[in-house]
Amino acid sequence: MEVILRYFPELNPTQRQQFAALMPFYTEWNEKINVISRKDLENLYLHHVLHSLGLAKIINFAPFTEVIDVGTGGGFPGIPLAILFPQARFHLIDSTLKKIKIVQQLIETLQLTNVFAEQLRAEQAPAKHYDFVVARGVTNLAALYSWTQKLTNKHSINKLANGLLAYKGGNLKPEIEELPSKTVFKIYDLHHFFAETWFAEKYLIHIRT
Repeated sequence: MEVILRYFPELNPTQRQQFAALMPFYTEWNEKINVISRKDLENLYLHHVLHSLGLAKIINFAPFTEVIDVGTGGGFPGIPLAILFPQARFHLIDSTLKKIKIVQQLIETLQLTNVFAEQLRAEQAPAKHYDFVVARGVTNLAALYSWTQKLTNKHSINKLANGLLAYKGGNLKPEIEELPSKTVFKIYDLHHFFAETWFAEKYLIHIRT
């Protein structure tokens, strides 16, 4: 939790309580089902929460921004972002029902009113409904862009153009080369924002709608 406060000292008391509640929640659920890798649970705030919040270093969502988290899994990055941006609206989807049920329980536990989670595949989500698609650890970039580009509209209410925000790591060159030739994108190095060595070769890729 300390690492979150180091980079986001402006959190209000409610947000601090919500972030603090994540560790006991995931610890309890991980005893029943492997929501997060058991060996990684002790690094929850660094590897999952702070990583998810890296997006906040490139955009501060305007009120009523619509965001869909595709392949949310255990709720990342959607839940940390929903805590940090109560003014935005988040739709968390995953094809695995047991994961969605846990995320729904977490939403209730945290009393979050700006986020909705359901079992849904990306191709079933409403077209042109969202400002941004976010995805963390979901398939290769070209496939992800192909699946999700129809979900966003072009009427941006943020300084950053609408589109896909994908969390990626390692050597990006092979994935970038697979994108359509006219794709407009920008790569953000999260290690520029977070000093911890774990963030070396951790990136956010913004692909415009």
